[in-house]
Amino acid sequence: MLRGLYTAAAGMVTQQRRHDTVTNNISNMNTPGFKQVNAVSRSFPDMLISLTGIENEKSKKLGIVNTGVFAEESLSIHLQGDLAETSRSSDFAIMSDIAVPGMTFDASGKYIAPNGEVTFQPQMFFTLLDRDGETRYTRDGKFTLNDEGFLVSGDGSYVLGSNNEPIQFGSDISIDQLTLTGDQRFIDRLSGDDTGEQLLVSRVENPNQLIREGNSKFRLMGDQNLVRPANETDRYEVRQGYIERSNVDSAQSMVDIMAALRAYETNQKVVQFYDRSLEKAVNEVGRI
Repeated sequence: MLRGLYTAAAGMVTQQRRHDTVTNNISNMNTPGFKQVNAVSRSFPDMLISLTGIENEKSKKLGIVNTGVFAEESLSIHLQGDLAETSRSSDFAIMSDIAVPGMTFDASGKYIAPNGEVTFQPQMFFTLLDRDGETRYTRDGKFTLNDEGFLVSGDGSYVLGSNNEPIQFGSDISIDQLTLTGDQRFIDRLSGDDTGEQLLVSRVENPNQLIREGNSKFRLMGDQNLVRPANETDRYEVRQGYIERSNVDSAQSMVDIMAALRAYETNQKVVQFYDRSLEKAVNEVGRI
C-alpha cells in the first residue's frame, strides 16, 4: 500500500515542477531573447519483482515495476524567435539557421542519426563579459551605452567585440549615431567613419551545453571548443532596430499548465484515498 502512496506523492512533486516551469515560460513571453524551457520527467529506477519459495527453483521472475516519477532536468529550446521591429538603434536581433552537412533538423532543433546519436542545431549568440570577468552568451540584444561609452547589456555586462575586448566608443558618439554593417562593424552615421569596433557573434555548437543564469544570459558548461566566432560560412544575420521575441508557444503552454494541474489533482486524490484506507486500518480494523 505504501508503495502506491509514495508513487502518487512523487507524481505530485513532478507535476508541481512541471507547472512551475510552464509558469516561468508564460511570465517571460515578453522577455527579448528568452528561450522556452521544458521539464523532462522519467521513472525512478525499476525494480524486478520475483516470486520466491518455489521448489526446484530459486525464484521466478514476475516482471518489472517502477517506483514513481521525477522531474529529471529542464531543457531549453534554442529555436529562432520572431523578430519585432523597434526602430531603436540600440536594439539588435540575431536571425540564424545554421546548416550542418548531411543533417536535417526537426522542429525541436535536433537531428537523430540512424544509430540513435542526437545532434542539436548550432546557434548564434551575442557575447558578453559580466561583472566577474566571465564570458556569457545571450540572445537579448537590448543594449545601451554607459557613461564611459561602453556598450552594455541590460544588467550592465559588457558587450564584446571581435578582439574579445569590451566595445567602447568615444564620448562624442551617441547610440543613435551608430549603424551596424553586414559584417558587424559599427559606423558613425553622421560622419560615415568606421569606429573601429566590430560586434562579436559566437557560434555555439551544442546549445544544450549552456546553463541559464538569469537576465537572459547563459554560461557554457564543458568543452570551451564548442564555441567559436562566427564566420562568413555561417547562415546568420544581425538586424539593428529589432529585438528577438521569446520562442514560447503560448497556446501549448496553456495546454501544458492545465495538464499539469489535472495530473496533480489526480495524484492528490490517490494520496487522499490511501490516507483514508490507512485511517480505517488503524481505527476500525484494529478495534475488531
